[in-house]
Amino acid sequence: MTKKPFPFVVLFTIAFFLAGCNSAKDYIRFQGSALGTTYSITFRTPAGAPSDFSARVTRLTGQCLDRINHSFSIYNNHSLLSKLNYNLTRRTDSLFRIVFERSQEISIRTDGAFDISAAPFFDYWGFGSEKRDSLKKWDPEAIKQYTGMDKFYLEDTLLCKKDPRSRLNMNAIAKGYACDLVADNLTRLGIIDFLVEIGGEIVCKGLNPDRKPWKIGIDSPIDGNVHPGESIEVVINLTDKALATSGNYRNFYIENGKKYAHIIDPRTGTPVLHHLLSATVIADDCMSADAYATAFMVMGLESVKSFLNKNPNLGAFLIYDENGVFKTYATNNIQTGL
Repeated sequence: MTKKPFPFVVLFTIAFFLAGCNSAKDYIRFQGSALGTTYSITFRTPAGAPSDFSARVTRLTGQCLDRINHSFSIYNNHSLLSKLNYNLTRRTDSLFRIVFERSQEISIRTDGAFDISAAPFFDYWGFGSEKRDSLKKWDPEAIKQYTGMDKFYLEDTLLCKKDPRSRLNMNAIAKGYACDLVADNLTRLGIIDFLVEIGGEIVCKGLNPDRKPWKIGIDSPIDGNVHPGESIEVVINLTDKALATSGNYRNFYIENGKKYAHIIDPRTGTPVLHHLLSATVIADDCMSADAYATAFMVMGLESVKSFLNKNPNLGAFLIYDENGVFKTYATNNIQTGL
């Protein structure tokens, strides 16, 4: 599973310029920073919208992102998740329960490849909120005693732990859920053409300013590629769907000549070692796409192919290494090309 609060963007929306473009005259784009990353919202203003419509959209988006941060941030000591992790409260909110229950479901479906209870392992390997050098005294085998989704359960609105040392990290699913919440707000406002992008995760509906499906570029997984759009592997055409990407080529460190990437297998507590470099998932909702993209990076290429054959409702574009050469695998429900 990925651990950084909200990792670098691993895909980008192919840019278009709204100024001077007749087909884009009704489209508005705004962007900002939230949740430890950046976000961008593009939408077509509905006919007859009031003059303050754009300001209303901006305000509602900010309120939505604030709610997500308040519930799920592990870097905010006053967030709900921080209080739950350090046993300062047991009471949850509705956002937490939605994400927790979906996390349970996807953990079961992926045989534990997705597991939000693996937070202590990310700290141990230096991808958490603690400094890596101060944590080497920990014993990974001992950590296994208090990780696993079976250590948590809900009793009505209360989160119960079987071990007080157990902690949760929802970063590999909460950002996708944030996209879903913002998209739901836009839909309720009567907007039918829009793209929501938060830290690289995307929900889009309708058509882009050229009145075509939205075009999403997937970066080539070159180690250290921190500039989205600099090297594109493929362009995916997307509408009325959600998309998320996970990869191991931006967040890693080298120690004693060995690479340690931030994709941690929660079943073993160790960084994954296989040839899958990037997994892009298309689903009906971004919360699911986000979680499955993370799980796929843990599972590896052949296991993912088998999983996709049994779950045709998902789309996926995988990039993997074969003897030093990038290879790709795509499900037949993926549409690519400019």
